[in-house]
Amino acid sequence: MIASLATFIDWCFVQKVSMRMPSHDGRRARMEEALQFLHGPDFIPAESCPAQVEFDANKSGVHFRFPTPRPSAFADNNVVHGRLYRCAERWQERPVILLLHGGNMMFGGGTAIGYRDAVRVARCCNRAGFNAATLEAPYHYQRYPRQPAALNLDFLRMAESAAQAVAEIRAMTGWLLTEGCPAVALWGVSMGAEMAGLTACHDTRLASVVMAAPGVRTNATIVEQILWRRVREELQKLRATEEKLDMTPLDLTRGQPVIPKENILLIEAIYDLFTPKEPIEELWQVWGQPDIWRLPYGHLTFRCEPGLTGRVLRWLAPRMKKPTVATT
Repeated sequence: MIASLATFIDWCFVQKVSMRMPSHDGRRARMEEALQFLHGPDFIPAESCPAQVEFDANKSGVHFRFPTPRPSAFADNNVVHGRLYRCAERWQERPVILLLHGGNMMFGGGTAIGYRDAVRVARCCNRAGFNAATLEAPYHYQRYPRQPAALNLDFLRMAESAAQAVAEIRAMTGWLLTEGCPAVALWGVSMGAEMAGLTACHDTRLASVVMAAPGVRTNATIVEQILWRRVREELQKLRATEEKLDMTPLDLTRGQPVIPKENILLIEAIYDLFTPKEPIEELWQVWGQPDIWRLPYGHLTFRCEPGLTGRVLRWLAPRMKKPTVATT
């Protein structure tokens, strides 16, 4: 793809997203509470119990739900919704790819990169011999609270939602392994890739992890792209505060995966405005140079790479043959 076109598409989306940013007065953002939580033992506990999955009887056994292992203050956000796309025969004997969509942990919402494409990708997984499952991330889609307080700028809630997302991924992984599936892999996009990376730093049961355009840390450059002066200036005021988040485990370069680097794939979009290539290159180095694909696209267009889904599935196939170790 032409670099200027890929960048322009990302730039237009930056303007759209920036209009959702609430006003910030600095008094209720709860940054200090967030930092204390992120550095504490409760952020990602060592233990994880399998999810209590229930399927909706009137939806062909595809749609499921389970109570989140990390409840929040919003009832709508405390039920995890997902879909399981089973292989046609003996699905419990097949590996599973858990598809994780993008979004924004701070504000949530009803749109996210990778979510609407999940059905197509899941069907490709089925044809390749894999089950596929999706999860709606905290504060997204059906889990988006109706209360006005959910729109506040709140760093503690953002940190807690990241912990909630990882706990839910691990709980779903545990349920799939308990059902008999021999291996579970994560395939995340954008925010979903960041959550996949966090999970890979804490859960040895994962067979493999694919991280497409992951958010490695807060993006200092994106604010300068915002056209609207008021929004740009308010976000610039937050930069010193956000830099503190880059001193916590939310910066993926501060952790190390607990699965072999040979089972990790990074996908970098070299014209990306949302998740720039430089932090991804740094992560690649810190994590021991796992496989990395550098694609000539932007954040919203890298999925246009011809044959990308099939290429990822072919990369995953040999890494899904060995059973995972159900120890946590």
